[in-house]
Amino acid sequence: MLGADPRKQSLTDTLISMEPATGEQLWQAAIGDIDAEVAVARDNWADWAARSHSYRIETLRRFVNVVREKREEFADLIARETGKPLWEARTEVDAVSNKVEISVTAYFERTPNQKNEGEMGAHSALRHKPHGVLAVLGPFNFPAHLPNGHMVPALIAGNAVVFKPSEKTPAVGEYLIKCYHEAGVPEGVARLVIGGPEEGRALASHDGIDGLLFTGSARAGMALHRQFGDRPDKILALELGGNNPLVVWDAPDIEAAATMAIQSAYTTAGQRCTAGRRLIVKDGEHEALIETIAKLAKRIIVDEPHANPAPFMGPVIDNDSATIVNDAFLGMLLKGGKPIVHMRRPEEDKPFLTPGLIDVTDIADRPDEEVFGPLLQIIRVPDFETALAEANNTRFGLSASLISGSPDLYDTFWANIRAGIVNWNNPTNGASSAAPFGGVGFSGNHRPSAFYAADYCAYPVASAEAPSARASIGIGLKDPHYERKAEPES
Repeated sequence: MLGADPRKQSLTDTLISMEPATGEQLWQAAIGDIDAEVAVARDNWADWAARSHSYRIETLRRFVNVVREKREEFADLIARETGKPLWEARTEVDAVSNKVEISVTAYFERTPNQKNEGEMGAHSALRHKPHGVLAVLGPFNFPAHLPNGHMVPALIAGNAVVFKPSEKTPAVGEYLIKCYHEAGVPEGVARLVIGGPEEGRALASHDGIDGLLFTGSARAGMALHRQFGDRPDKILALELGGNNPLVVWDAPDIEAAATMAIQSAYTTAGQRCTAGRRLIVKDGEHEALIETIAKLAKRIIVDEPHANPAPFMGPVIDNDSATIVNDAFLGMLLKGGKPIVHMRRPEEDKPFLTPGLIDVTDIADRPDEEVFGPLLQIIRVPDFETALAEANNTRFGLSASLISGSPDLYDTFWANIRAGIVNWNNPTNGASSAAPFGGVGFSGNHRPSAFYAADYCAYPVASAEAPSARASIGIGLKDPHYERKAEPES
C-alpha cells in the first residue's frame, strides 16, 4: 500500500528493521524472551556488583576503545537505520564513547563514599549501593547515545541492565550491546531484548526488575508513571519530551539568531526532545528575522544519509511519523495558521519532509503538543512580559532559549521560565552530557539524566559504625542498689 510503514512488515516472532531513506530491509531478528533475559541478569548482577568500582570503570574504559575502533562502522549503521546524515551519526558515536569519563566523574561526585570520624574510634559513613537489575527502554532518535546514557552509569554503579531498544532501531541497539560484551562487560550483566511495544510493556512490568530507565514520549511516560504508582520499591527515571520555546528579543545579529532558530528546529529533522518548537518574537519587529529564517530553511538539503553534498536533514524515522507531522502542519493551516515555508513530502512512499515554518499567532487554541519533526511555529507578542507568559504556556518544561543582547532580559528570562535547560544566545538543543539533563512538568519526573544519572543508578546507605559495642542508659532506670520495703500485709 502506498505510504505504508515498511517496519510493520514483521512476522509474529520476528522483528524487521528497514532503512527509512531507501525502504530496503536492513536487519531482522527473533523477538526476545523477557523472562529469560531478566532471569539471566538477576543471576549475574550480584557478582558484577561485588567487583570493585575500579574494575567496573576499567571495563567501561575498554568499551570506549571498542567504540572508537568501530566508529565508522557504528556511524554507518546509525545513519542507515535512523536516516540521519552520516556526519550527525558520527557525532552520536563520539557521544557514546565520551559518556564513560563523564559518568566516572559523576559517579565519584554524585555518589561518593564518605566517613566522618567520631570519638573512641566511632564514625559515620555514607556509601551507595546499586539497585540490582535495571530495565532500559531506548528511543529511536538517538538509538545509541541515549540508552547508553542510562546504561554506562548503571553499570559503573554495579547494576545489571536489560535493554530493549526501540522497535524502530533494533540493529543499533544490538550493536551497542555487542560492543559492551567485546569490551569485557559480562554477557550476563548487559542483556538485550528485541521486540515491540508489547515486549516493552512486559519488561517495564516485570517483577524481576528493580527499576526502569526510560527515554521517550510524554504519553508513554505518563502511562509508566501510573503503572509504577503503587511500586515505591522500584526506581523510575523518565526522560520525556518538550514543546520548547525559543524567544528572540532585541537580537543585535539577525543572521546569528536565524541560524540558531534553524539549528533548534531542524537538526535531526526536528526529532530531538529539545528541538525548538515555538519561535516567540516581538510583533512588528519580526519581519527581518522571519525572512532570514525562511531563506535559510529553503536552502536546507534534505537527502539520504550518505548523499554528496552532505544533507543537513535526512528523513524522519518512518512513513507513519511523516504523515503525523505533515498532518499537524496541514491542521494548523486549517485553523488559521499562515504558512511562511510550506512543508512538503517529496516522495509519498518515503518519510522525507522539507522544513515547515508557520505563523500560528491567530490560532485561538494552539495545541500544546510535541510535534516530533521539522516544524517551527511562530508566535508574535507585543511585549517581553507576554513573551515569557507564552513561553511558559505549556504543560512541558524541558528546554528554553533566549536570543538577545540584553543581560538584564536574560536574568528575567532565567528567573521566570519553567524549564530544566535554560540557554542564552544558544539553540534549544545540543545539551551537554557533563550537565544534568531533564525538565519539569510533563518533561520528566524530576530525575534528570546525563551527569545526574548517577543519582538514580545507586541509593545512599547511611551507617553509624564503631569497632566495639559500648552502650549505657543514663536516665530513667531504677537504682539497682535500692530495694523497696515490703508493704505491710493487711
